[in-house]
Amino acid sequence: MKRKSNLTSAEQIEVFGAPDEDALFDMAELFKVFADSTRIRILYAMFETELNVSQICDKVEMTISAVSHQLRLLKQAKLVRCRREGRKAYYMLADDHVKTIIGMAKEHIEEE
Repeated sequence: MKRKSNLTSAEQIEVFGAPDEDALFDMAELFKVFADSTRIRILYAMFETELNVSQICDKVEMTISAVSHQLRLLKQAKLVRCRREGRKAYYMLADDHVKTIIGMAKEHIEEE
């Protein structure tokens, strides 16, 4: 079992060294997913509640095809998860880390 550290990420790097090449590659791939403003809009749409594809389409003013494509990428990146209810699929943020990453990015760009 992995023990939770009380150190910040920056402190962990100082103590334990930089992540290995595989971890660095995975982090870069994750940031690539965040590099598309359409996907950010879709993630923002799900900040407060789970939504089905039609609801997401209405919120972001995109077609079902376009939203479905983006949801597939977000799901592969483990940023969203899906719950089925009959024929409908409801999407939600995978966990609070997604909100944290977006929040930190927003805070960073708003710095003077």
